Amino acid sequence: MTEKEQKFQAKARAFVERNLAPFAEKIERGEKEAWDVIRKFGKAGYLGTRYPPEFGGTGLGLVHEVLVTEEICAVSAGFDMARVASCILFAHPTFEFGTKEQKEKYLKPVAQGEKIGALCITEPNVGSDVAGTETRAVKEGDKFIINGEKRFITNGPIADFLLVYGITDPSVKAKRGMTAFIVESKWKGYEVIEEYELLGMHGAHVGHMGFRDVEVPAENVLGTINDGFKVVMAGLNAERTILAAEMNGVARAAMEEAIRYSDERMQFRRKIREFEGISFKIADMSVKLEAARLLTMKAARLIEAGLPATKAAAIAKLYACDTAIETATNALQVLGGIGYTRKRPVERYLRDARLMSIGGGTAEILRYLIQREVYKEHGL
Repeated sequence: MTEKEQKFQAKARAFVERNLAPFAEKIERGEKEAWDVIRKFGKAGYLGTRYPPEFGGTGLGLVHEVLVTEEICAVSAGFDMARVASCILFAHPTFEFGTKEQKEKYLKPVAQGEKIGALCITEPNVGSDVAGTETRAVKEGDKFIINGEKRFITNGPIADFLLVYGITDPSVKAKRGMTAFIVESKWKGYEVIEEYELLGMHGAHVGHMGFRDVEVPAENVLGTINDGFKVVMAGLNAERTILAAEMNGVARAAMEEAIRYSDERMQFRRKIREFEGISFKIADMSVKLEAARLLTMKAARLIEAGLPATKAAAIAKLYACDTAIETATNALQVLGGIGYTRKRPVERYLRDARLMSIGGGTAEILRYLIQREVYKEHGL
């Protein structure tokens, strides 16, 4: 990292420790809303690192976003899942494809933490196959009528604004007939069908959402009509890189918990860190976390430089997710019985880490993308 980046990371870590750490357990237990705290991050500029000051951001870029993401996720992954869904998954497509009016109305308040955004892609019958979208948007005069359902939508139950993808031309393949819309949750016809209880990522609200004849003004089309697939794909590499950074934060927290405990716990009149069965686990955690961070930073710098990053982002997310799950599992083993209780946070790290081999691109899809890019590189 550059000196500027190191200073930013140190400042972000201090801010997180001061403003999030005291509430992390309350957020985990549902005693405090994550958004009560996230607003502080908006005022401090940690929601808008990728957006210019005129739209409520700091304009520092993706590398800085990766740095702050790891710091937040090391303290509360559920909190950061809610933050990223709003200030990245909703906000970044709005920044990239939105009109000046859309950015002012929808991006700026989200970047400042005043409003909550959500991304609505996944459906009951549509997951990895985005092109299989079933939600329909029919044009009637100067508005579109949206009907359909979306599920596993982070922030869906509490969002002010939603980025919704629907088919506007069913006569062609979805890649050429999909459109992105900005929908306000207060509009008639939007409903929360169900809010899920999750294994991990507590503090984030994830739901199954319904759109029943929701009327959307034509000016709320994001980008151009029938070009929504381009909007979907444009942000995937950055999204996967940021999710990798989240998992680096979880892995770091799990490793640090194992380090602390191994230095405290006595067995056979010795600290358990003195046994190679424990200390070698710590060594492996450190090696893999370092590699995951480097892969994540490589992807972030490629994206910032405007260079191809599909393979790099897929590798970063795949490796970081695997590392987080393995590190949390081994950390729990280091802690033994107490690690399986809720007296220590390591069980939470394992639950939180497990999601990201599914969300934001499954491990299987990522492996498919990686092998495809490898064969391309070899001219095959």
